[in-house]
Amino acid sequence: MSTAAAIVVALVALLHVYFLVLEMFLWDKPAGLKAFGQTLEAARASKVLAANQGLYNGFLAAGLFWGLSLGGAGKAVLVFFLACVLVAGLFGALTASRKILFVQALPAALALVLVFLSGSL
Repeated sequence: MSTAAAIVVALVALLHVYFLVLEMFLWDKPAGLKAFGQTLEAARASKVLAANQGLYNGFLAAGLFWGLSLGGAGKAVLVFFLACVLVAGLFGALTASRKILFVQALPAALALVLVFLSGSL
């Protein structure tokens, strides 16, 4: 796999670790409130759902790090998890916030293209 592909995949994985922290631990704190543009009352009411969502983002990050750790043998793993990130980003952009398209879906799409361009699966 190319260095560029590995770097972009790692950045996507790190973004999902950041999403995990925001959603699981900072949801009703100033950083979480600002990131998601919500009131403290709304955040408190949805805190359990956000934590669940954060956990799923952690699984996506873990899958990407796992694929990277396998080197060339991990391309299929990377394609699967990047496709999951891309679908989640597209769904989020359609249902929650258009910003998700740029923050989640486009980085995943770029990483997916770079993984495909870096050689056969």
